[in-house]
Amino acid sequence: MGQTEDWVKQIMRISYYSATDSLYIDLCHTSSNDSREVAEGIVLDFDPAGNLVGIDIDNASTKVALDKLVLSSLPGTIVTEAA
Repeated sequence: MGQTEDWVKQIMRISYYSATDSLYIDLCHTSSNDSREVAEGIVLDFDPAGNLVGIDIDNASTKVALDKLVLSSLPGTIVTEAA
């Protein structure tokens, strides 16, 4: 299950939805057509070519610290958007 040659790098987006206490890590803007729960409340989304396109974390506040995000050694620009 590797990335296909036509898979293009896109901006990664991390979104938290307080109404559902879910955190979604969107690795690209490609739609998923297959999802696999790899642990309770952790779902990986894949595109038709089998590339990982997103990670959904249910009950996120019980699994990860939401009050702080550490980005280490990332090149480029970091953008923060208001909810």
